Amino acid sequence: MGVVPRVLLILALVLTAFWVFTIVDCAVQPAIRHRGVSKPVWILIVVLLPVLGGILWLVIGRSRVSAASVRRAPDDDPEFLGNIRAVSDQDERIRRLEEELALLDAEDDDPRWTPPAAGAAPAESATGTASPPEPKTRGGAPEADDDTRGQRGAAG
Repeated sequence: MGVVPRVLLILALVLTAFWVFTIVDCAVQPAIRHRGVSKPVWILIVVLLPVLGGILWLVIGRSRVSAASVRRAPDDDPEFLGNIRAVSDQDERIRRLEEELALLDAEDDDPRWTPPAAGAAPAESATGTASPPEPKTRGGAPEADDDTRGQRGAAG
């Protein structure tokens, strides 16, 4: 085998590797890093024009990293603002679910628990008589009835 066929074989392998590299590079770059035409058009150019398309892609179509990383304030970035809205919606759903679970847990704690009806009468004891109302408390101690207050005031 002569020198020329070896050089041509090596050149063909290098150009094929370059062609595959440019196809993959064009395909994996985000759409914002493609200049000129859209991503599918660049892929077609690189595939249909193997070496020339790859050179065009690297020189014209592929934007540099520094040019692509334009910094924006968070309140100007629509992607950031969209994420905030999604997070606040998730927080609201989580809060509602936690409230529902707390209600279900309260029901499970006491099997006799039933939600009180509006305007319901006091609960009756086992003997069938109504139980007396609980004494009002102020600061942890039961309040005295009006009768006892009057007697204390007269005695004191």
